[in-house]
Amino acid sequence: MEFKFFKKSLPTLIFLVVFSAISLPVFYHLLKVDNRLKIYNPVDVNPRLVDESMLHIQKNHTVADFKLINQNGKTITNDDYKDKIYIADFFFTRCQTICIAMAYNMSELQEYYKNDTDILFLSHSVTPVIDSVSVLRAYADRKGVIDGKWNVTTGPKKHIYELARKSYFAVTDEGTGDENDFIHTEQFVLVDKERRIRGYYDGTEKKDMEKLKKDIVLLKEEYASK
Repeated sequence: MEFKFFKKSLPTLIFLVVFSAISLPVFYHLLKVDNRLKIYNPVDVNPRLVDESMLHIQKNHTVADFKLINQNGKTITNDDYKDKIYIADFFFTRCQTICIAMAYNMSELQEYYKNDTDILFLSHSVTPVIDSVSVLRAYADRKGVIDGKWNVTTGPKKHIYELARKSYFAVTDEGTGDENDFIHTEQFVLVDKERRIRGYYDGTEKKDMEKLKKDIVLLKEEYASK
């Protein structure tokens, strides 16, 4: 009786084993995919933050090529950030409001990741005419900037403002980057090794800094699994 029952149940058992062998890895993979950070495209961002010319873009958005000057007078381009994860922000050295907390939090992040060669930092001055190389050097010294880890940059105002509005989607203000144009934002932007935006964080908030650290863990796990 038991033998007959086993014979009748054998196909069912085989089916269950095969189904489990196939479905469990698929289920695990789906869980891992769901745990990955979002990739932001213009359609995923508040339309007020997106330049009108880019509102239609639904996929494959990446940060545009850039060419800036850092605190040492060195030309910094996207090639310096190739195959790196980095955090970008926009500031100005004379700011006495949100930039103080932003600079402190960026310094804390720099300390936290100072031995992690995968992580870099990039700050853009929104008053580049005022923030000359010598001014940036003094600012970098005050904030404990580590050369090669954190670039504090100046450059053509129009170029910087286009990066803010068309690459990072960091500000709601409209403008052309002319002499009367001015932007100010507390956003930290997480960018992956393919120059895709993977997260936005309030650079004045400690809780957002903790979320940023957790998101970087997820992002690094994503690369480790490839």
